[in-house]
Amino acid sequence: MSTISLRLSESLHQRVRELARREGVSINQLINSAVAEKISALLTEDYLEQRARRGARRKFERALGKVRDAAPEAADRLDAGDR
Repeated sequence: MSTISLRLSESLHQRVRELARREGVSINQLINSAVAEKISALLTEDYLEQRARRGARRKFERALGKVRDAAPEAADRLDAGDR
């Protein structure tokens, strides 16, 4: 376990304190969770960018060509939100 010194603006510290209290966790736990979520999001973005670079339009179109041409079911139609 590592220890770091973290400077927060007073308003941010107050919000963190309120959220931690509301969630029933310590400020430390809340900050750990927030950092973990941010790291996960950034790593996911990196992973998706790497996968996109490996993609090929030709392969995509070939796979798309295997999908049968059919009308979407009622629940999947773009105008389904009008229900």
